[in-house]
Amino acid sequence: MNKHLQTKQFTDQSVINSNGLARDVNHYENFPVASWLCPPKLRAPIAAIYHFARTADDLADEGDAHAQERLADLHQYRADLLAVSGGQPHSGRWPQVFEPLAHAIRQFQLPIPLLQDLLNAFEQDIHYTAQQRRYATDEELLDYCKRSANPVGRLLLHLYGITDTVSLAQSDQICTALQLINFWQDVSVDVARQRWYPSQQAMAKFGVIDADLLPDSRSKAATQLIAAYATLTRDMMQKGSHLSCRIPGRAGWELRLVVQGGLRILDKIDSMNHATWRTRPKLSAWDVPVMLWRALWM
Repeated sequence: MNKHLQTKQFTDQSVINSNGLARDVNHYENFPVASWLCPPKLRAPIAAIYHFARTADDLADEGDAHAQERLADLHQYRADLLAVSGGQPHSGRWPQVFEPLAHAIRQFQLPIPLLQDLLNAFEQDIHYTAQQRRYATDEELLDYCKRSANPVGRLLLHLYGITDTVSLAQSDQICTALQLINFWQDVSVDVARQRWYPSQQAMAKFGVIDADLLPDSRSKAATQLIAAYATLTRDMMQKGSHLSCRIPGRAGWELRLVVQGGLRILDKIDSMNHATWRTRPKLSAWDVPVMLWRALWM
């Protein structure tokens, strides 16, 4: 998903991976989806939000359609969102998305601007890929995360009735950190697809050139770049993680596992000397006890 939002089966379409974050059966990503820890009444709306985002991401990112076709599809997708949010019928192209989403919008008064922010991020992905653009500064990269990742956390907090400023800020820190973790985890995958998430500002600061992030590189400068990003991302995650200790009940435990899944990926990145442009670190079943133990002691 625009890199977006990865231990139990949820529906016949989604599962929770061993790192505590959600994976659609055809995708691997950092997106928290309802698991057995979620209250049953929230599983359907969380699934509706997930499949809304997942389908939009596929329109923007999967297959061999041209950029203009992708943008046209997302334009119709946005029109369907606005239609169902106003109680009007959708186009019928994606009934499996907009029928459950319409129910969730009516039942929980979902904030439509947050759903539109996700679509804005997907459209930006299309423009950047088509124009081979890169993020000039880290501030620009974080602005992208504000729309591609943070709305997910805010939508989930809305379902739980949590709206205070501190909680929203901590949720943003967790979600942005998850998005960034996915970037630093996937350097080898993204560079091969001509997607560059390290900003030009940061690459210049560490003296990193494009060739330093190719699979055969042994660049010390690239190691320093990814190490610096990993350190900043860990700090962001740890600051946001206080939210999981303030949310009561099953929701708090779910969030603890999400946080620990992200932190465990950062451990993996550290253990491979940050050379994620050579290979992609992954979690396995062996990491689950570590995550559970750390979640218990948060």
